[in-house]
Amino acid sequence: MNGLTNRATIHVGTSGWGYPTWKPVFYPKEVKQKEFLRYYSSQLNAVEVNYTFRHMVSEKSVTGWLAETAPEFRFAIKAHQTITHIRRLKNAEEAVQRFVESLKTLDSSGRLGPALFQLPPNLKCDVGVLRDFLTLLPPKLKATFEFRNASWFSDEVYKTLGDRDAALCIAEDEERETPEVQTASFSYYRLRKPGYTPAELEEKAAKLRQLGAEREVYAFFKHEEDPQSAVWAVGVLKQART
Repeated sequence: MNGLTNRATIHVGTSGWGYPTWKPVFYPKEVKQKEFLRYYSSQLNAVEVNYTFRHMVSEKSVTGWLAETAPEFRFAIKAHQTITHIRRLKNAEEAVQRFVESLKTLDSSGRLGPALFQLPPNLKCDVGVLRDFLTLLPPKLKATFEFRNASWFSDEVYKTLGDRDAALCIAEDEERETPEVQTASFSYYRLRKPGYTPAELEEKAAKLRQLGAEREVYAFFKHEEDPQSAVWAVGVLKQART
């Protein structure tokens, strides 16, 4: 696949952008906070919005985001805690409907990336619950699931996700790593370790480049007051596109 197509299918960013402490390492000193997203989108081509875990995104906010970013920029949206942590995927019809409704403007603009459903660590595997929950999601919605209890890592779960074209979120931090299993027509990575060596970052970029030759792929570094995650993301995106 040619480089132009790779550029369109590889999306890299961080889980947030509104950090004044990223000056001057990532944001230039002269960039005002209200201009952060515009600058961020000139360096990276996707962001994972975690704000939506506790708040439904407003039409005003979405309109502002769209005005500050290019058409190829993508917003991945973390699902509201009512769905994942309060309802725990059960009896979530109304909550899902509200969440999906809040994404309509992003969706119609073509800027909507995957919706991330991050489950709590104490939620153990229940394939029946997962299967029933997946029926609530609009077929067009790209959905990715981050399981933080190891009981979910089974072939039955992978097949259940695959039947809906939902992605296993491949997440890593200092305590755990999700198995590298592709279950959907797109891939989704959350890179949350406190540190990465240059060799590890090159390896991540190579993986994204390989996957980007055949599918859309999303990768997000951890959001921190330290700007290092944004610097890593910029470097990985550049390497993955070469």
